Amino acid sequence: MRFRHLALPFIVLGIICSCADNSSKQKHSVTKPIAHKRLERQIPSRKSHLEQQFQKAGLVDVCKLDSTIQVDLRYAGKNNFTKITLYDTLTTIYLQPDVARKLIKAQERLKSIDPSLSLIVWDAARPLSIQRKMFEQVAGTVYQKYVASPQRTGLHNYGCAVDLGICRSKDASLLDMGTPFDFFGKQAGISREEEFIEQGILTRQQVENRKLLRRVMSDSGFLTVKGEWWHFNSCRLAKAKQVYRLIP
Repeated sequence: MRFRHLALPFIVLGIICSCADNSSKQKHSVTKPIAHKRLERQIPSRKSHLEQQFQKAGLVDVCKLDSTIQVDLRYAGKNNFTKITLYDTLTTIYLQPDVARKLIKAQERLKSIDPSLSLIVWDAARPLSIQRKMFEQVAGTVYQKYVASPQRTGLHNYGCAVDLGICRSKDASLLDMGTPFDFFGKQAGISREEEFIEQGILTRQQVENRKLLRRVMSDSGFLTVKGEWWHFNSCRLAKAKQVYRLIP
């Protein structure tokens, strides 16, 4: 993830791009899904300033390209680590066109493995202004290392990163990954998973669920990060700075 975002006038209660339910037989073992309330998607009558900003930067609305991808933008409400609303005029995910194509490929890959599953996105493109607001919430705390400095910028600020998990298409219930999204702790990392299984910190099934997510994302061209099982980059930061425009 590389956390970040800004409070705006009114709270969007939730967002979910509805997926078509497919009752095909499950092809791999998963844990019992975590209960996750599905909220009705609210569609603004016109493009918000934030969406206009994304489009000006050349980003695309991923849900218009693939409506089966589920969306639950955590920073559009208070259900996030900052406990404040960082933006509330966005109901869909924006990414660079080539990054969007990779995400759609990952969704197709996941569906080919188990049609009853879907990717669920918690954060995608993020303006630098939101990044500053997010960084302010952790500056001077032990959590500062988990949030990209707005001075350095992060791949979210170029529309080249996505935070996501896997859910059931039917009810958006989440597969158990061992920790929640935006969890500040060692067990959110991916480099010591086998050790954590031996210690009883994670279960084998939780790690298998993580591996499924990594497989469909890596096969589609995304890069993992060591500290966050939910965060995937489309490229290195140096390349993003050369190729894409920073979202102010």
